[in-house]
Amino acid sequence: MKEVKIGEHHLRPGEFKEIVINIARLPSRTQIDTPIYAYRGLEDGPVLALTAGMHGDEINGMEIVRRILDVGHNRVKRGTVICMPIINIYGFLNYSREVPDGKDVNRSFPGSKNGSLASRVAYHLTHDVIPFIDYGIDFHTGGAMRTNYPQIRCVMSDEKNVELANAFHAPFTIDAPFRPHSIRQTAAKHGKNIIVYEGGESLRFDQQAIEEGVNGTLRLMKHLNMIDWAPEPKEENKIIWNSSWARAHHAGLFQSIIRCGDLVQKNQIIGTITDPFGEFKEEIKSPSTGYVVGLNNHPVVNAGDALLHIGMDNHCKIDGGGDE
Repeated sequence: MKEVKIGEHHLRPGEFKEIVINIARLPSRTQIDTPIYAYRGLEDGPVLALTAGMHGDEINGMEIVRRILDVGHNRVKRGTVICMPIINIYGFLNYSREVPDGKDVNRSFPGSKNGSLASRVAYHLTHDVIPFIDYGIDFHTGGAMRTNYPQIRCVMSDEKNVELANAFHAPFTIDAPFRPHSIRQTAAKHGKNIIVYEGGESLRFDQQAIEEGVNGTLRLMKHLNMIDWAPEPKEENKIIWNSSWARAHHAGLFQSIIRCGDLVQKNQIIGTITDPFGEFKEEIKSPSTGYVVGLNNHPVVNAGDALLHIGMDNHCKIDGGGDE
């Protein structure tokens, strides 16, 4: 059988191992460790990494990986599953997207051993995890008070990315170029394939997003022949090639009348913006026809704020963004 290891830790067939990576310590001298839970099946197969909590306030991804560990879905028949429920321990402790120095871990790859806190976290992943995996799913959510409908983001010009996304079969698959200095981009430079899952919003559990994340992961495992059964998808997978944002023209209180996941038509009224004093009321119209892949839930908006992320498939096309 082939050799399997994570960093300097070797895994034998049928072995479960908790690997602790020491990142740094707080001013209080409290050590900050990132745990990795690795299980190797009895038979050879690919190495799949499941990473979450790159942004410390994105708890839906953490819950997806936790449930996979709790139920034992990580104990596959063939291959190896590496679970990292919380990458950014700093952010998790402070309910924050970033680390204490204000930097984003997912904009800090490949990192530096002696760099900023974010850079050090990225460095350990680049050297202790990425070289030893074949595939990965990096779990994210929308930002503060902004929901992302369950979706996979990947580079659609890459055949292996498309294969993994199709196997996961989220409600939406969005063509998304690499974010500079992200884990996805760094993994690709190492010849590894990582796709990003987005679902729900930060600091709020979204049961649909969590269930879609768990079930999609099982479908991907089955496709990779790591397990023999996975649940069938509940929704059709729609390929989103382009996207646009509906933005607020005025500051005020935003009330949406559509839901995340809905299909909206160009010029359809999607909500209203009013001021707190009853002096004006503006109807907000969709700038294009497409699916609501992201929705701002914050009632207080300023001029220019994004209200609605609209994704277009082959039937309705434009250009996009995201939270990864």
